This record gives sequence, C-alpha cells and structure tokens, in this order.
Amino acid sequence: MPELPDVEVYRRYFDAKALNRRIDAVHVEAPDLLSDTSPQGLGRLAHGHAFETTRRHGKYLFAGLDSGTWILMHFGMTGHLDYVEDPGDAPPHSQCLFSFGDSGALAYVATRKLGKIGTPSSPEAFVRAEDLGPDALTLDLDGFRDIAAGRRGQVKSWLMDQRSLAGIGNVYSDEILFQAGIHPRRPVGDLSGDDLARLHRSLRSVLERAIEAGADPQSMPEGFLLPEREEGGTCPRCGAQVASVSAAGRTAWFCPTCQPEHNGSG
Repeated sequence: MPELPDVEVYRRYFDAKALNRRIDAVHVEAPDLLSDTSPQGLGRLAHGHAFETTRRHGKYLFAGLDSGTWILMHFGMTGHLDYVEDPGDAPPHSQCLFSFGDSGALAYVATRKLGKIGTPSSPEAFVRAEDLGPDALTLDLDGFRDIAAGRRGQVKSWLMDQRSLAGIGNVYSDEILFQAGIHPRRPVGDLSGDDLARLHRSLRSVLERAIEAGADPQSMPEGFLLPEREEGGTCPRCGAQVASVSAAGRTAWFCPTCQPEHNGSG
C-alpha cells in the first residue's frame, strides 16, 4: 500500500503535471471509489476550474481548486497517478481521468479499486473527521515523545497506528525500526529516552531518503533493509539472514542480530 513517501512522490508529480491547468472534463470509470460525491458531482465541482495547490497528510493527497474546494485522493493498495498527452491513451485501470483544456490528462490508476476519491471541505476538516494523528514528517522530537507517552503494545503497531501518527505502514515501519536497531515487538513503554530519540531520527531520515529515491525499493540508499524484505534476504549491515515475525497483525522483517528482541538499550 502506498505510504507517506509514495504519496509525497505522487504529490510532486501532480504539481509538475497538473497545477494551473483548466479542467475540461472529468471521467469516472469506478463510481464506487467516490466518497461523498457522484461522477456528475465531481465533474461539476472541477469543470472549468484549475488545480492551484496540493497538500499531503500521511497517506492522503489533497488537491485544491481555484474555487476554494478540495479533492481528496487515497491510493489503496495499488493506486498511483499517470499523466498522458492524449486522454484517449489513458492506461488500463484508469478509474478517474481529469482532462485539461490545453491537452493532456491526469489519470488516477487503481488496479484493485481499493482507494478513495472525495471532496472534503478542507484537509483540516478531513483530518479531524478521520481522527488522524499528526503527519509523521511534521513531528519534532518533543512531539514524538509526547505521543509515545503512556502507549502500550508493540512499537511496530504504534508506528503504524494512523491515529497516533499518520503516514507509516508495514514497509516503512520495518525500515525505521531496522535503522534504529529496535525489534518490532519491543513494547513502546520499554523504550528509553535515547531509544525514542534514535527512533525519531530514523523515522525522519528513512522517510526523507525514501522520498529522494522516488519511493522505489530498488533505488533506496545503500544500507536500507527494504530490498531485502523477503525469504533469503540478508542484512545490509551485518550480512545475517533477515527473519520475519508476526507483529501488529502483519509480517515484520528484521535482522535478529542488529535488532535483538530483548535488549534494554535497543
């Protein structure tokens, strides 16, 4: 599922391809993806207007129109954006297509139709309604420690809880924990102040470097676990074989040597 780095890459792609261009037509192939609107309603909202700004909160992309209204995109398991010069050349599984008056179109592509397109009154209103935590990249160390205070359960589960901090999923929680040297099953309450500081540094570094790499697993910096998250993978730090456990209801990949389960220092 696209996580914060993926959606930030999509946001920048959106800016490069779609900002300040008048929308001539909107075609919705999968009405079930629409939330709080209809294909006709989305078309009326967008037709004749231009996207003038974008914002991202966690895994959600918000595109602001020059009318002051907003369009929300969530990408589900397989969603992404694709720009084409000719709307007739839209790629397969283009579920929503914004065609521009000066040629070209931006396609919301989703093979499995598990995303969402909506029309919230504002990004802030949507974040409140969904009870989302702060965007993971906006938190300073004090804020990070504040949301960790009093938390129970495993650290991987906490990192993935969108009500605590928004944007981190299964893949990048593994990378963040690997870079911090913390086992995915460590209880949050057992993390020391130094552990939390190291985890916060890792969080920021991993997300920023993943964005710089275009969120492409094969383009990640040297020393990233992400390309090795599979059977037979090896730790890029010590060469040990990576392992997996069930954590937060998901499969967590880690290095047993670099991320020991019982280690008070992390």
